[in-house]
Order: sequence, then structure tokens, then C-alpha cells
Amino acid sequence: MKALLLPGARRPDRPRRVNLALQGGGSHGAFTWGVLDALLEDGRLDFDGISGASAGAVNAVALAHGMAAARAAGGDEAAARAAARQTLERVWRRVAGVGAPGAMAQQFARLLFGGANALRVDPWASPYQFNPLDINPLRALLDQEIDFEAIAAQKAPRVFVSATQVRTGRAEIFSGERLTLHAVMASTCLPTVFQAVEIDGEPYWDGGYAANPALLPLISQCESADIVLVQLNPLTRAQTPRTPFEIAQRMNEMAFNASLLAQMRSIDFIHQLLADGRLQEGRQYRRLLLHRIDVDSALDEPLDAATKLSTDIRMIERLFEHGRTAAHDWLARHFDDLGRRGTVDIQRDYVAGDAAAPLAPAMQRA
Repeated sequence: MKALLLPGARRPDRPRRVNLALQGGGSHGAFTWGVLDALLEDGRLDFDGISGASAGAVNAVALAHGMAAARAAGGDEAAARAAARQTLERVWRRVAGVGAPGAMAQQFARLLFGGANALRVDPWASPYQFNPLDINPLRALLDQEIDFEAIAAQKAPRVFVSATQVRTGRAEIFSGERLTLHAVMASTCLPTVFQAVEIDGEPYWDGGYAANPALLPLISQCESADIVLVQLNPLTRAQTPRTPFEIAQRMNEMAFNASLLAQMRSIDFIHQLLADGRLQEGRQYRRLLLHRIDVDSALDEPLDAATKLSTDIRMIERLFEHGRTAAHDWLARHFDDLGRRGTVDIQRDYVAGDAAAPLAPAMQRA
């Protein structure tokens, strides 16, 4: 499949190499599918690393699987991009299919990509009681669609999936041979719906709690300074939530943005130290070029947080198309900025009014 250029776009001698940071955000992850589809179709970007949490982790492994499968079959990079697009579409359409009327697992499917407060159940009930068999349709879907060994074997893109250790609350990053079906299931494990996923005796919950998504591995283990964040959880809401459900959903959005805000504070702090000459740019510290494609900017009005629970194919397809449009718009505005400057105002969007003192070591390179 021939990659398409935007009108007036000039193809570079070599594709620009970037990292992708993919937030989790329920079925809104279909927006990320659209973004990735457009970036792959355009053909002017190579992906150094991809970091994802929850739905972002599903998108990350689907893209990487498609590329790995095409390369293993002897395909060129155009074939690898086309195969990645096909895998992403197949996964998302199967997600929607699981939620079709009459499906046995419909109620679970509606919550596959939701957040911490996605399920409004008796607060004294637990998945160990109402879901004792730990039914999760996503497990079988990914087991059938994704070859994790093939992902680990390819040099690029490197994939990093975050999960949250239940005992410590810390983020655990799975990559290479440790990136398995269990790791992705841990990254998507909603503790109100599914039993904790155990890996080497350690229980894990959804990666969105501790790293949504994790930026550090893109800094310490990848070469590109450009990070394109696909953000699904809104930073601001114009209206004060008043109903119990609105309040719970806003609490969920804030909780799932907390780790991103902390990481952005650390990045901004390092940038200030570098600009002031108090740190020397080199192997340990470097200036990052941050970019963002976010779902709320792509829509006329913000999405209702409750739609994270929907697997309605019409909504998923609409989000997909919005993602494609947003990615094409971003490429038209910012492709020439790659490798030169960041296009996100970190101070304004993530730091302003924050008195927290970030820790410099968080942005060290390994």
C-alpha cells in the first residue's frame, strides 16, 4: 500500500524518527487508533519507541505486531506500516464485536478499557465475588491476535507497557521478553472488574494509576528526542461536576492524569536547569521535544467520560475518524518542527500554579 502525503507536503530523504506515548482512556482509545492509522499511512515517520498504558498498551502491541509480522514475511517498511494498520483495525473491530447485543460477555466488554470508577457496583462487592472465573474477553482476543515473541525480536519500535504494582503502588515497565500477554492484561486490569494479574508472584493493576503513559523508558532507552503524546484524558473541564457519577468520572480523569503531570513537571525542571547552565546536556540529561495530539482539541465539545464504557461501533468509528483528522492536522502544522523544537507549552499546560518540587534524577538517561 502506497503511503499518502498531505497536500503540499515534502517527503524527507529519510523518515523522521519519533517516540509515541499512548495514554489509556477507555474506548476513547479508538481515537488513538485513528491517529496511528494516519501516521502509518502518511509514511514520513519511523517509530523508535512506543510506551502505552491500558488501552494505549493494546494499541502499542497491535501496531508493533503488525510490523513484526510483515517484516518476518519479508515485507518492506511500506508493507510493515500497512500490516500495522490492518492489525489495529482488526483488534478494534473485534473489541466492538465482543460488545454486540446478546454476547455473553457484553457487560465485561463494555468495561475493558474503562477507568478506576468505570463500574458502578456495590462498593462492598469485589471481582473475586461477582467474577470468580475472572472472565475477560480481551485476554482471548489478544492471545489470538498478538505474537509477543515477534514484537520482542524486532529492533524497532521498542514497546514499553506500564502496570501498577498492587503492593507498592509503583509503576512496573514491561518490555522485550518481559512484554507478554500477562503484562498487557496487567496494564488493562481494572481492580473493580477483574482480579489482579499475577506476574512472577507480584499482583498488578491497571498501568494508568502509576504511569499513564510512562515517559522515562522513551528517554532512557530510545535515541529520538521527539515524543508525540496521544492524550485521551482531559486536563481541564469547564463545568463543575455535580452528580455522583460526574464527580466519580472527574476523579477518575484526575487520577489517571496525575502521573503524566508529575512526569511533565520533571521534564520542565530539567529543561530549566539546562537553560540556566546548572546541568550540562549530554548522556545523562537532554532536552526533549514534546508534541501532543489530544482528543478534546479534535472535537467540537469534550467527550462525556461515560462514553469510555461504550463499545458501540458507531462511536468507535467516529473516534477513529476524528483521530485520523487530528493526526493529519498535526502533521501539516508540526512535521517540520520534529527534531528542531517541541510544540507543547509544558509550563502553561502541565506546570502552571504547581508548587511541587520535581526530582532531577527522574529525567536521567540510563
